Amino acid sequence: MTAATTSWGEVDAEKLAGKRARLFERAPVAIVQYGKELTIEDWNGAAERLLGHARNEALGQRVDELLPASGSPDVWRRLLAEDGAAPRVWSHVRKGGAVVSVEWHHERILDEHGEVVGVGVFGQDVTERIEQTRRHHQREVILQAITQSLPIIVWAIDREGNFTCHEGKALEGIGLQQGAHIGKNLFDLYASNPQGCEMVRRALAGEASHSESLTHGVYWDNWEIPMRDDQGEVSSVVGFTLDISKPKNTEQELRARLELIERQQRVIRELSTPIIQVWEGVLTLPMIGVLDSARTAEVMDTLLEAIVRTGSRFAILDLTGVELVDTKTASYLLDLVGAIRLLGAEGIVTGIRSNVAQTIVSLGLDLANITTLGNLRAALQYCIRQMSKERAAGAAHASHQGAAPRPA
Repeated sequence: MTAATTSWGEVDAEKLAGKRARLFERAPVAIVQYGKELTIEDWNGAAERLLGHARNEALGQRVDELLPASGSPDVWRRLLAEDGAAPRVWSHVRKGGAVVSVEWHHERILDEHGEVVGVGVFGQDVTERIEQTRRHHQREVILQAITQSLPIIVWAIDREGNFTCHEGKALEGIGLQQGAHIGKNLFDLYASNPQGCEMVRRALAGEASHSESLTHGVYWDNWEIPMRDDQGEVSSVVGFTLDISKPKNTEQELRARLELIERQQRVIRELSTPIIQVWEGVLTLPMIGVLDSARTAEVMDTLLEAIVRTGSRFAILDLTGVELVDTKTASYLLDLVGAIRLLGAEGIVTGIRSNVAQTIVSLGLDLANITTLGNLRAALQYCIRQMSKERAAGAAHASHQGAAPRPA
C-alpha cells in the first residue's frame, strides 16, 4: 500500500508540474526567471513574442546583457534586494531593432532557508500607453505654451453652459484670474451679448461657429467648437477667444489714413485740373505736370459735366504746364475735343510744348480740325471775337426778320 500510494503521489505531482508548465507557457504576460548571477533560467512564450528572442536563445544568457534596461545597467541586480516594490517601466530593444516599453512586476524567489536565489519578473507591453502618455504630455506642453504666450482665452462649457475650463494670458488684460469663470454659467455672465450667446447655442446644437465681438472693451476673434461623446451627441463646447484689439486698431488706423489720403488725392486732382469760368460762356482747364491716360479720362468726365451745367460755348484746354504725355493721352485729347463738339461747344488747345507736339506728330494724329493757339491769352481773344461775330450775326438776322416789306 505504501509503495502504491507513493507511486500515485508521484504521478499526481508530475501531472501538477505539467499543468504548471503549460500555464507558464500560455500565460498572457511575459515571464522571465533569472538567478543570483543574473543568468536567465526560464523564458515563456509571451516573452518570446514580446521581446523577439526564442527561449533557447535566451536561456543561459545574462538578463542585463540580453535586456539592458534604459537608464541604469544595475536595475536587474537591484531587484534581488527589493521586495514588493512598485512596477518599473523600461525600454528594451527587441530582436530586430524595434524598441518596446515593458512594465515589469517582480517577485523574489527564496529557498527553503529564506535566502534569495533568484527573481521572477512579469512584463506586459505598454508601448502604446507610453506613447499616448507622451503625446498627451506634449499636447499639454503645447497648450500651456499657447495659453501663456498668446493673448488668448481657452475655455470649455458643458451642455448647460457652465464653464469647466477658463484659462489664458488674455485674462490678465481684462482683470480676471485664471479659472475665474469655472462653475459659472456663460449665458448668465454674457446675457448682454446676445450675438455671442447665439453662437455658443449653435455650437451646442452641433454647428461650429466663428465670430468677432467686443466685450470688456476688447475686440475678440471667437471660435466655438462642439465636442461629441461616443454616441455622437454634443457633450460640451470648446472655445478659443483671441484678443485682436491691436491688429483691429491698426486696421482702423490704416483705414482712416487711407481715407485721408484719398481725400487729399481728390483735392490734389481738383487743384491740378481746376475748371475755371474765365468769361461768360468760356471755360478754361489749365493742366499741370504729367498727363497720363487715367488722368485724361477723369478730366473728360469733369469737363463735359461742367460744359453741360454752365451751357458754355468754348472750352480751352491749356497744356502750358504739361511736361509729358504718354502715347495714349494725345488720342484721348482728340477724343475729348470731339466730345466737346458733340455738346455744341468748341474745344481749343493752347500752350502745347515742343516735346508734346513731337509726340502728337509721331503718332500721326490729325489736328487740322482742332483750333490750337500759342497761349491762354490768344485763346481768350479768339473766343471773344467768335462770340462777338455770333452776336452780330444774330442781331442782323433778327433785324432782317423784323423789317417791314417794301412796297411794290
